Amino acid sequence: MINGNLNALRERIATAAVKAGRDPATVRLVAVSKTVPGAAIAEAYAAGQRRFGENRVQELRAKAPQLPADCEWHLIGHLQDNKVRHAVQSAAWLHALDSAERIRRVNRIAGEESRRPVVLIEVNLSGEATKFGAAGDDVRALVEEALRSPHLDCRGFMTMAPYAAPAAELHRIFGGLRELRNRLAAEFGAALPELSMGMSGDFETAIAEGATLVRVGTAIFGSRG
Repeated sequence: MINGNLNALRERIATAAVKAGRDPATVRLVAVSKTVPGAAIAEAYAAGQRRFGENRVQELRAKAPQLPADCEWHLIGHLQDNKVRHAVQSAAWLHALDSAERIRRVNRIAGEESRRPVVLIEVNLSGEATKFGAAGDDVRALVEEALRSPHLDCRGFMTMAPYAAPAAELHRIFGGLRELRNRLAAEFGAALPELSMGMSGDFETAIAEGATLVRVGTAIFGSRG
C-alpha cells in the first residue's frame, strides 16, 4: 500500500509542477512519519523515500536509529527550548524556528555539537492564534539573526495554511510566503531558496505558488488513528 501511495503521490507532485511550469525535480517530498511505526517507515524507505519529517523530537530520536543512516530527518514541529540539543543531534533540517532567542540557542548548541543544521523560519501568514510562527512584520529580524549565525544554514521559510481553507486563501498564504521570500532574499543578497509549504490536502496549490518542500503524511501512510 505504501509503495503504491508513494508512486501515486509522486505522479501528483510531478503533474502539479509541470502545470506550474516548473521542473518536478525542484519539488521534494518530506514524508511525515509522526505516529507511524518504524516498519511502515522502512516500507517507504524500500520504495525509495529518503526524507522523513517528525513533529516531536523524542519520536524522531527513537525512530532514526531504526532506519538506514542515509535517511534525511526533518523536524517539522514546534521546537521547545529544552529539546534543542536533542533536535540538533538528530535532525538535519529544522523547519520551525520562530523567534530570535530560539535561533540564538540553536546556533550556540549547534556550535557545541559541531553541527550545522539547515534551518527555516516559520511564518504565520494565516493569522490563526493556534498556529506557531512569526508574524510577517517580525520575519526580517529573524532572517537577519539566522543569516549571521555561523552554525546555521538558513535556507528559507516554512508555513501552514488552515485546514480545508478555500483555494483563494491557500493562494494568498502560499503566494504571500513566496513574495516575502523574494523581498528578503533581494534585501539580504541571500538565495533563501527553500519554501516548505503544502500538506496532503493542499500541496498542489503550494507547488503552484513555489513550494520546494511539501510535507505529506496521510496520503502516504493513511489517516492516523
